[in-house]
Amino acid sequence: MPWFLSDSLPDYSATAEGLVRANAARNTILLGAAETLRARGLAAFGPDRPLFGWWQPPGTSVVSAAFLHTPPFPLALTSMTADIAATLAQVLASQGRALPGVNADLPVATAFGAAWHQLTGDVVEESMRSRLYQLGELKPPEPFPPGQARVAGPADRSLLTAWSEAFHDEAQTGDRNVDRMVDDRLSYRGYTLWEQAGQPVSVAGLTRQVAGQVRVGPVYTPPGQRGHGYGGAATWAVSRAARDAGVSRVLLFTDLANPTSNALYQRLGYRAVSDRTIFSFGKNRL
Repeated sequence: MPWFLSDSLPDYSATAEGLVRANAARNTILLGAAETLRARGLAAFGPDRPLFGWWQPPGTSVVSAAFLHTPPFPLALTSMTADIAATLAQVLASQGRALPGVNADLPVATAFGAAWHQLTGDVVEESMRSRLYQLGELKPPEPFPPGQARVAGPADRSLLTAWSEAFHDEAQTGDRNVDRMVDDRLSYRGYTLWEQAGQPVSVAGLTRQVAGQVRVGPVYTPPGQRGHGYGGAATWAVSRAARDAGVSRVLLFTDLANPTSNALYQRLGYRAVSDRTIFSFGKNRL
């Protein structure tokens, strides 16, 4: 089977990142995760070692599909045919790889999930459909709320940790170890706060720049501050800062189940690129 697996980030980068970078926007999750591993080490997301892989048929140098798995997150896949996705499920299941889920284009995620269920008996459930947006012409929020933006620093760590925990409780997705995530983002000035009368009222995060692009997120406003446009202002501010820094592509994901956020980001100038689906895997308790 022409799936090659590796725990070596340099080998994966040398072999598969050409494919991943060729469609950088759609592969932002894989690119961003690999960049974090380079910056923070292979334990950046947790103690379990990441796994990388690429599809390269015998006798050819062409890599046509790739994946990256950084526990505790779902397996992240590039575009590929249903047959190649099903073959990957077979390879990983035969090795006893534990997977919490898969994140991919809907047809790819569906094919992988169906094969994984058949091979392992795991329950496969759709947990989220998301839409990837890319910034076109940035527009300020209307009406523009009072306040100003400020890049967060180490003194904001406790607030950012509390807000990150609240965000993940609401979204029911992502790494539960928010301390690790907050420390990582603070290390490269990856949070922007929106303040009103000197008090933080919203936050927008930003990934590291890789392949000329960054991704906005998470964006969080505590319940008592919602309805004033602060989240839109924080998103606008961090998007403008990225553009001012010379970033070519500014991206973000939205939950398709939240029409409010999808409409907001479109008003700011974001345009839809593609959709992805996350299927979660769990043991059958019957």
